[in-house]
Amino acid sequence: MPNVLSVLRLLGVPLFLWLLLVERADGWACVLLVASGVTDFLDGKLARLLDQSSRLGALLDPFVDRLYLITTLAAFVIRGMIPWWVAVILVGRDLVLTLTLSVYKRRDLPPPEVIYLGKAATFALMSALPWLLAGQMDWAAAGFGRALGGALLVWGTAVYVWTGVLYTGRAISVARAIPAVPARAE
Repeated sequence: MPNVLSVLRLLGVPLFLWLLLVERADGWACVLLVASGVTDFLDGKLARLLDQSSRLGALLDPFVDRLYLITTLAAFVIRGMIPWWVAVILVGRDLVLTLTLSVYKRRDLPPPEVIYLGKAATFALMSALPWLLAGQMDWAAAGFGRALGGALLVWGTAVYVWTGVLYTGRAISVARAIPAVPARAE
């Protein structure tokens, strides 16, 4: 069941882009974005609750998370809802952290433990995006949506970058303290 939710979220990415960029159906795009966030939360909870963790799920869930984040940021930049440099900062942080994973892999170590402040930053960013989208719609709370979405985006971005610095610092410490494992001949 958890992997089914991840696959549904994956299928939602092109639908979200079509709704937002082609149809400009912001209300439906917002509903889909919120549903993606809820199912992201649920698939992890269900995997643990039902003891259905899998290698596929461990790879698929973060992939879909990043794909949603990148495509949503790109679509928001295209629509003028956020400045391009915010998207570059957020995607750049993820690219840098992806590169640091090689430090752990070369030492036969697991990836670093999750920094829960990073989860809070991701939550703030994933909350900011629907609010920013809601701020584009014609309804009484549009101004509130823009204000709350903007505040969450600023806070989330700052903390996201800070946790990126912390993760990078951990990788540098590991690289300095633990020698790489020699490559195995195959």
